[in-house]
Amino acid sequence: MPVVLIDQDSDANATIVQISFGDRLGALIDTMKALKELGLAVSKGSVYTEGSVKKTKFFITQLDTGRKVEDPDMLESIRLTIIGNMLKYHPESSAQLAMGEVFGIKPPEKKLDVDIATHIHVEEDGPKRSLLCIETADRAGLLGEIISVIADINIDVESAEIETEGLVAKDKFHVSYGGAALNKSMSQVLVNCLRYYLRRPETDIDSY
Repeated sequence: MPVVLIDQDSDANATIVQISFGDRLGALIDTMKALKELGLAVSKGSVYTEGSVKKTKFFITQLDTGRKVEDPDMLESIRLTIIGNMLKYHPESSAQLAMGEVFGIKPPEKKLDVDIATHIHVEEDGPKRSLLCIETADRAGLLGEIISVIADINIDVESAEIETEGLVAKDKFHVSYGGAALNKSMSQVLVNCLRYYLRRPETDIDSY
């Protein structure tokens, strides 16, 4: 199962990207080159095996500031860049990724029903923030759409963990409202807005 994980929480100074699929050197070199072309630097990296799965981990910072990546559009560019290289060097992954329909040689053998695949809930995460968990069918631009919906109801995103697992996006966001954790009613508003929008991807974002 192809997995791309973008972790904003584990390191204070760098965005961590972890890839679980394939082990071809060309893919790693091309990925690092592509990230540099996005204005990013790979401060360090590692390749290790966990069970039967080979995993590659990059620590990424912005070239101009030396800080971790915060911009949602750039995080989405990182995700799509890595998936694009995965499809290039491991075309067999095309049938297992939602992006395979757009960028790959073979579309996924099955498509997820968005209504069935979408699960959203908010958990307590201390007095000053809450944890928003989203699982839904993956598609290009999904991260930006989620951030836009959250911002439109004046909720702040403090950090995120973005995971692509085959056809599914599994994202977590640390969020706050007015500098505090979300109360029950605000959590419900957030969940309802996201559920309405994500289950109907053709819906205009201004109509929810």
